[in-house]
Amino acid sequence: MCKTLGVHPSGFYTWLKEPVSKRAEADKKLTAQIKQCWIESGGFHGYRNIYLDMRDANQFCGRDRVLRLMRQAAIKAQRGYDVPRGYYGGKPDSVAENELNRGFDVEAPNTWWVTDITYIKTHEGFLFLAVVIDLFARNVVGWSMSDRMTEDIAMQALTSAYWRRKPTGEVKIHSDQGSQYASRQFRKLLESYNIKPSMSRRGNCHDNAVAESFFSNLKKDKIRRRIYQTRAEAKQAVFHYIEMVYNPKRRHTNNQRVSPNNFEREYFKQLEGV
Repeated sequence: MCKTLGVHPSGFYTWLKEPVSKRAEADKKLTAQIKQCWIESGGFHGYRNIYLDMRDANQFCGRDRVLRLMRQAAIKAQRGYDVPRGYYGGKPDSVAENELNRGFDVEAPNTWWVTDITYIKTHEGFLFLAVVIDLFARNVVGWSMSDRMTEDIAMQALTSAYWRRKPTGEVKIHSDQGSQYASRQFRKLLESYNIKPSMSRRGNCHDNAVAESFFSNLKKDKIRRRIYQTRAEAKQAVFHYIEMVYNPKRRHTNNQRVSPNNFEREYFKQLEGV
């Protein structure tokens, strides 16, 4: 047998005792740890973020090795599809000027929020979701869901953000020119909370790109062309994504590839150390 294989007998019998190389054993263990990190991310993280997750867990290996092992195990970030969006110009609404003017990078929490509304398909009909996002760490600080897209859903999301954050100074909030945000009741609520409005130009989704990006991630990461059976099922899925995945775990490129919650936490730690 050894002559047929062209190997030395001692090498052949050593292989029989230990047929799998140490490198292969190490790869097997790393693949299991990679899969665990991927599962904990909700299946949303690609190899770059998995590499960072492994490093945070004190499992040190090269990024290229993570990529190789993920490819071998057919592990990849789950994504749906992007809907192409056009670019449109427009004039500011008379309710509020476009004060944000795409200045999405801010230096502290509770200075600029953005808000918007999207819909999720269910077999019972549409479920509407309104969110309020703090531009500093890009975390969702307020949200509300309803089967109707009225000013109430926008006001509930804003109220949720206000009582969750309890800002001490003036906050500015940017939205599109939807009737929910231009309504008298919504503007009264802003005034009572000492929040100053800003609005996108008409028909220009890029003026509110951060909110649009969050909705895109939600639909790619969680929904992926799925139609939920009931609104209650969709609500549970959205709640899990926002509170259990996106805010605490999903790495954000704007946050130096850490989650919104961790990015904000590090900011306050640095303030305490000053």
